[in-house]
Amino acid sequence: MDRFYFPSWVNRFVVLLGLGAGAAVTYGVVAYTYGTLPSTLNIGYSPEQPVPFSHQLHAGELKMDCRYCHTTVDKSSFAAVPPTATCINCHSGANANGTTEYTAIHATSLKLLPIRESYRTGKPVEWQKIHDLADYVYFNHAAHVNRGVSCVECHGRVDRMPQVWQDKSLAMSFCLDCHRNPVPRLRPQSEITNLAWTGQPNPDDPESMKKHALEMEKEYGKIHASTNCSTCHR
Repeated sequence: MDRFYFPSWVNRFVVLLGLGAGAAVTYGVVAYTYGTLPSTLNIGYSPEQPVPFSHQLHAGELKMDCRYCHTTVDKSSFAAVPPTATCINCHSGANANGTTEYTAIHATSLKLLPIRESYRTGKPVEWQKIHDLADYVYFNHAAHVNRGVSCVECHGRVDRMPQVWQDKSLAMSFCLDCHRNPVPRLRPQSEITNLAWTGQPNPDDPESMKKHALEMEKEYGKIHASTNCSTCHR
């Protein structure tokens, strides 16, 4: 019997197989690394910002409504990062004539210099994103805010944070826990941005839960939070 010889194209196939295996390993390493980055998952992630903005001061002590800065949170899928012009409404610096255009709070503060430079040059401040969902996840802020879900449910008590950190895991299990039982996490629309609201029902009290559910249905209609995969993975 003649000895069997592999055809010559097998040599190219082996090379391609090796390249494919290498690509698969590289993809796995990159996916694992990205998936475990503090900016992706870790509770407590709090990067340094180019300007030390304190939510504890603005939202807490000064009682500024979240929607003053995050203007699209109840109108769009994303919560807008405020433009420099919003900051300048309160923190304008002196112009060439030595006068201020708007409210001059801390007009000469060095910490606010990037804000004044941004307004002067038109270049946006490069804020560091904290709550960064994966690209394959679709989340609509307006759909939640307009149906009784407060900022505090996902972002925690930002009105107590001198520097914002990621308060919740934002993992799929976190979202599903809420979608499977949304009623305890809902509140009246008038209290959506009141992070200190204490009117939540007692989960261990059936009567309290029933009363709250009826109140929420009266305000928002039938409560249904989908757990279908296509809701977030589109």
